[in-house]
Amino acid sequence: MTTNFQMPVFAPLPVAFTRGEGAWLWDKEGRKYLDALCGVAVCGLGHAHPEISKAICDQAGKLLHTSNWYEIPLQAELSERLCRKAGMENVFFCNSGAEANEAAIKLARLYGHQKKILNPAIIVTEGSFHGRTLATLSATGNRKIQAGFEPLVTGFSRVPYNDLDAIRTVAEHNKDVVAIMVEPITGEGGISIPDTGYLRGLRDICDERGWLLILDEIQTGMCRTGKWFAFEHEGIKPDVLTLAKGLGNGVPIGACLARGVAAGVFKPGNHGSTFSGNPLVCRVGLTVIDILEKGKYDKRAAELGKRMRSGLQKALQDVSGVKEIRGQGLMLAVELDRPCKEILTLALERGLLLNVTADTVVRLLPPLVLSDAEADQIVSGVSECVRLFLDASGAQAAIA
Repeated sequence: MTTNFQMPVFAPLPVAFTRGEGAWLWDKEGRKYLDALCGVAVCGLGHAHPEISKAICDQAGKLLHTSNWYEIPLQAELSERLCRKAGMENVFFCNSGAEANEAAIKLARLYGHQKKILNPAIIVTEGSFHGRTLATLSATGNRKIQAGFEPLVTGFSRVPYNDLDAIRTVAEHNKDVVAIMVEPITGEGGISIPDTGYLRGLRDICDERGWLLILDEIQTGMCRTGKWFAFEHEGIKPDVLTLAKGLGNGVPIGACLARGVAAGVFKPGNHGSTFSGNPLVCRVGLTVIDILEKGKYDKRAAELGKRMRSGLQKALQDVSGVKEIRGQGLMLAVELDRPCKEILTLALERGLLLNVTADTVVRLLPPLVLSDAEADQIVSGVSECVRLFLDASGAQAAIA
């Protein structure tokens, strides 16, 4: 339970969990819940995965932290594994997705200054979410979470998501642009999936103009969309790639990867972090990659996502109030025609954990370790909650 000693920045639901296993969590009273959110796409391999638990315990008994003043062999090993997997050249480790994006922003600005651009600008998109530090908050396309934190960091030029022409228009009028920063699929923005060719178009524009393409794959990376990385769906590569969430399966780790000219921007002293890439988090990151590779979870996420989308479409196709069912891999959304926060409580009462984002979107980010039966159970539970909510809100509207 939240105490008076905590800053009231969260408004938690009235439940506290004491243990987990796979796709399930148990609360203090011993009640069981099916987790269709997995810590907001963090615990992709589920809760209390035995191999991850073993790696944490083993490493904790050996060495947790030294500092980056010294070599860290596990960091070097994770760097190579991750870069080879993503087709990148080097990586900076940090402690969160916001810090990974902060590093990417700093890299882009330094790149611009190295090109003698006095006020380098980064194109970002409406509806995006990149973090809550001042720079990443300023890059984020959500006025609601920016309000009250002015003055925001300058140097960002905002365009509509999924609009290549808008980017070309900015390019014609702003000669200080050095990079584009975008989510391949928006997470907090409501699981918006761009048109086929959007990422390819971004890549082409960046190549034409000497800009860096920065892809924020904090939520989409590590097999969630049915590929290891969402950019693989279009056969391109970014110049800068940011990861976090699923990389640590609950252990806080972020990563900013670079290739090509971007890989040579940072020099000693340009950036750093006290805790970045310590032995514990790198050991866990290596274990996560091992498990994902052995289990072929990229393919499994694609299969499960297709199954769940089909199930949701069948169950809700004729329900008035359901605008769209969409998703890629295990990033799924049921968009309604009205705000629907009440669905969170309906789901909780039925032993199901999910999320509502962008006010009207039921967001599902279940773990990759779901069984077919568990996937079907989520579909059934979500469909029931959506119907109950729409019936209740429709009745209230009729009375009013």
